[in-house]
Amino acid sequence: MSPDTVLEEIGRARVVPVVVVDDAREGLEVAGALRDGGLPVAEVTFRTAGAGAAIDAIAREVPDVLVGAGTVVTPAQVDEAVEAGARFLVSPGLSVDVVRRAQERGVPVLPGVATPSDIIAALGLGLSTVKLFPANVVAAPPP
Repeated sequence: MSPDTVLEEIGRARVVPVVVVDDAREGLEVAGALRDGGLPVAEVTFRTAGAGAAIDAIAREVPDVLVGAGTVVTPAQVDEAVEAGARFLVSPGLSVDVVRRAQERGVPVLPGVATPSDIIAALGLGLSTVKLFPANVVAAPPP
């Protein structure tokens, strides 16, 4: 799946659930529930030791769920996530090293941005899609 196709799929979903799981079993359970609930996309965060195994299991056993890796903060995590089967990456901030490694690997990356300067830097790196982060701090509350 091309990077543009992945971003189109994310756009169609309109929501990307952030999933924190400890192992492959939990990842499969959550992925199955999301798929069965009509939301076949998941961002598995790299905040647990079992994230890579969960991404690998979802990519192999629930291929109709678009699985990505979140909280990616190093080029080594980019490699680990891609090798596990992540089809997109999300980072809490704009790291040039993470973006460049993701681009080398051919995987879309959505860095977290909070300022116009972040957005300009992302555009300068060739990105067209970013994640407002942390939204609860920089976005206006709903009416």
